Amino acid sequence: MNEDQLLDKLHIEGKTLATINRRSFAFFIDELIISILFIVIFSDKFSQLQTPEMINAFIQSWVVGILFMKVAYQSVFVWMYGATLGKMAMKIKVVSMDDFEKPTFGFSVIRAFFRVAGEMLFYIGFIVAFFSKARLTWHDRFAKTLVIDV
Repeated sequence: MNEDQLLDKLHIEGKTLATINRRSFAFFIDELIISILFIVIFSDKFSQLQTPEMINAFIQSWVVGILFMKVAYQSVFVWMYGATLGKMAMKIKVVSMDDFEKPTFGFSVIRAFFRVAGEMLFYIGFIVAFFSKARLTWHDRFAKTLVIDV
């Protein structure tokens, strides 16, 4: 299904795409939540680190753990609720292109993985949404999802 057909289907169903601004604010909220969670989990360790270099080295040693935490957070929330906490706050949700229902667990994991990958590659996975009529990011394309207003 091409983007024009997808937009027609959305219109017929009476649904509207989430704006780039709302998606961006949801992204910011989610990143803030992950960061706070990481700081809380390791607050004892951070209090022992004495220099910025030690803090940087500690964070670098946990990069894989942070990436896993991001993928898990995105996967579970999108699968269970159709939205992360940031998306809930912005009143938007992720739906399958096929039936406009919450994505399956498998597609939620695919979406989360490609979301993190697009983030790591200088946000190119997000930037492509600016050139898409349906505002599709890489992670939306790979997981066959859309982000719509609630």
